[in-house]
Amino acid sequence: MEIKVKIHSLHPEGGRLADASVSLDGCFAIRGVRVINGSNGPFVSMPSYRSGDQYRDVCFPCTKEFKQEFDRAVLDAYQQQLTQLQRQEAPEQGGPTMNM
Repeated sequence: MEIKVKIHSLHPEGGRLADASVSLDGCFAIRGVRVINGSNGPFVSMPSYRSGDQYRDVCFPCTKEFKQEFDRAVLDAYQQQLTQLQRQEAPEQGGPTMNM
């Protein structure tokens, strides 16, 4: 199964690190996926709604294996986007110099 992830926004500080959308085989789209900063590192949070005092996922992977694959795809896309942002913000260092 092809999993395509689009990171919409990065929030490097705070509890919510990123917002994303995921497409499964170009046939099913999931909006509202979030990357959350947990005590054990970043984790993927599915879209959810509040029911009483609990939150319930709107959609979710049905097997442990697919949950791992899904989470890995989202976290990889998040890391790539974060790395790109850091490269854009970093000043050029150690570039070649020319003496004339």
